[in-house]
Amino acid sequence: MKNQRIVAVANQKGGVGKTTTVMNLGAALAAFEQTVLALDLDPQSNCTAGLGWEGQGNTSYEVLEGLVPLREAKVPTRFPGLELLPARRDLVGAEVELLEDPNWAGKLRQALAASPTEHQWILIDCPPSLGLLTLNALTAADSVLVPIQCEYFALEGVSELMRTLERVRTAWNPTLEVEGAVLTLYDERLSLSHQVVDEVRRFFGDLVFQTIIPRNVRVAEAPSFGQTILEYDIRSRGAQAYLGLAEELLRRRRPNEAIRVG
Repeated sequence: MKNQRIVAVANQKGGVGKTTTVMNLGAALAAFEQTVLALDLDPQSNCTAGLGWEGQGNTSYEVLEGLVPLREAKVPTRFPGLELLPARRDLVGAEVELLEDPNWAGKLRQALAASPTEHQWILIDCPPSLGLLTLNALTAADSVLVPIQCEYFALEGVSELMRTLERVRTAWNPTLEVEGAVLTLYDERLSLSHQVVDEVRRFFGDLVFQTIIPRNVRVAEAPSFGQTILEYDIRSRGAQAYLGLAEELLRRRRPNEAIRVG
């Protein structure tokens, strides 16, 4: 679809805020009158649970395998403008099955092309690894957004991720961009957090978003209620940070468009 942006949210380290970012950035973009699909490609399916889907039906496994078109598998969430392609743990089996397909890296791209949607943004929640599912996401994506937690060893593995992006560009997706790096789990009371911010900005330069996502209890609580932080507590620091991140992302991508909250 013209003007559709597919963003893989990826980092092989776990616990850096990938799922939290997909859920809450997706809701924040929707609050700015964007149409968004959160595509859960992680067998842990935390994004699916966090957005409140407990039903039966088709998932990203069936879409990836070409058994069901995306348009028939996506489901609404309670947040207007935000839809979900859910996942279940059987997605683990897809990695084994992908190895038997000569086009294994392009399966998701093929599935998205075969069943285009009207979403302006597709945010892909990737597994905490650089396995076949993440490579499928990077092959299908226009860009990759890298959440980096403000903790010790924050940049551990990031160089490997950057090398993987180069391999993906060479082999399957020459136009893949780095959307940027977003700092998460920031605690302003800790000198370590300030040091990590400086270190990440030296590594990524202008690709680092100015908006920093704080460590916030309300953000951590929201998924247990099947809600985004904008539904759970829009006045919280976490909600305001994700709204700021969405606005910054939109201004980077569409500098000449007016941006307003719906």
